[in-house]
Amino acid sequence: MSEAERVIIFDTTLRDGEQAAGGTLNIQEKLDIARQLERLGVDVIEAGFPVTSPGDFDAVSLIAEEIRTPVICALARAHPKDIDGAWEAVKQAKHPRIHVFLSASDIHMLHQLKKSREEVLEMSRSMVARAKQYIDDIEFSPMDASRAEPGYIYQVLEAVIDAGATTVNIPDTVGYAIPTEFGDLIEGIFQNVPNIDRAVVSIHCHDDLGLAVANSLEAVKRGARQVECTINGIGERAGNASLEEIVMAIKTRGDLFDLTTNIRTAQIYKTSRLVSELTGFPVQPNKAIVGANAFSHESGIHQDGVIKMPITYEIIDPRTVGIPASSLVLGKTSGRHAFRERLAELGYSLSEQDFNRAFIAFKELADKKKKVADKDIESLIAEELRTVSEIYHLDRVQVSCGDRGIPTAAVRLVTSDGQVLADAALGTGPVDAVYKAINRLVKVPSVLTEFTVKSVTEGIDAIGEVLVRIESEGVTYTGRGADTDIIVASAKAYMNALNRLLVAKKTA
Repeated sequence: MSEAERVIIFDTTLRDGEQAAGGTLNIQEKLDIARQLERLGVDVIEAGFPVTSPGDFDAVSLIAEEIRTPVICALARAHPKDIDGAWEAVKQAKHPRIHVFLSASDIHMLHQLKKSREEVLEMSRSMVARAKQYIDDIEFSPMDASRAEPGYIYQVLEAVIDAGATTVNIPDTVGYAIPTEFGDLIEGIFQNVPNIDRAVVSIHCHDDLGLAVANSLEAVKRGARQVECTINGIGERAGNASLEEIVMAIKTRGDLFDLTTNIRTAQIYKTSRLVSELTGFPVQPNKAIVGANAFSHESGIHQDGVIKMPITYEIIDPRTVGIPASSLVLGKTSGRHAFRERLAELGYSLSEQDFNRAFIAFKELADKKKKVADKDIESLIAEELRTVSEIYHLDRVQVSCGDRGIPTAAVRLVTSDGQVLADAALGTGPVDAVYKAINRLVKVPSVLTEFTVKSVTEGIDAIGEVLVRIESEGVTYTGRGADTDIIVASAKAYMNALNRLLVAKKTA
């Protein structure tokens, strides 16, 4: 297909996705996600908003240096300091981009910016021109475009394209638009902006009314050729358009769109799992494409149809998005070769050192479980390969509890310099006792704000995954842990969150 028939996939998981409440990532986690986005085949990675913090600046700079195939984009307000900082962050990228934004709706101009249309127009033009002094690849977004007066949007776009913008992005910032309405706005831009042929038209839709994907696809039908989206649809408030849904809609309904993307769809499931693991946001079971129930069939009629011919009730082969259809079962007699093959089918490519660690953990799990399912393996790999530095390592947990006894927990930690610490505590329950014992050793003020437990697979011997969120000095830190013993999983999750907190304070 020709270039004009390709939709550019602009992933903003590391910028807008991270703005979701509680979704903070450290530098190494951002780099890990960026590497996977490169394997996925995204065209543009919006790596962050450099001016917001030294940590975000450093993360964008590191990604710009290490990720070579996609365009690496930095967000900037229409302000000289932001523009200059964005350039400093991405200047080492092989394909750098600066993304400038400024509100364009009367609502924002009146109540937030307190500026006139003429002032906003001049700021937009001049800041794009400033960015153009550094770089040729400039994107501009008139924020809240879906609630702005279309004629004014046309005027702004014409001015920024003349100033050097090569991509103009139309944001449905608050998820207000309806598909036909948003499509009309895109069509109007093509008809009323005289120099629009000099820029790629992009869209960035939010999901406040559950229409982000629908609005994005309608815009693509009307001529937009870049879609801004996130893995699992995470982002501000109700989130963004979901990358996996956009891509698979275009691929599955080729008869309707006659378009293509550069996405390697077999990497979708692994990418979804990684982002869920590192952000701490679980994927709901009924989530399209990557949810646990997306390819599950309980109705007898559906099961009968799928057995006879999968296409009767499955419009997508699960293997297309990286979900293996194989029913190979691993157990305690399985060897290294079988385990390595299963990891490859699940999309994991581990170093020899990481593989050896994972295989030992697999054997320990297989001794506890008769059958080890794919989801058990995914949970195990995530547990073994957590990227957060450990200031304290959980070495041992022992609890005593019952309806007549006082819940008691003993905990042993090992510090990064090898010091062994141990203490015990009483609590209202076993998990409370464990957390109190850990707090006595770690001594970092924090408040537990969320505690969630879920089973990875079915059965009494299932792995339990625990997600916790703690808050310290107004910042939220997420931790996850997995084990066949839910108390141990709870302790691992809490230590994971505390280590994130400690690493953040150490690098601040």
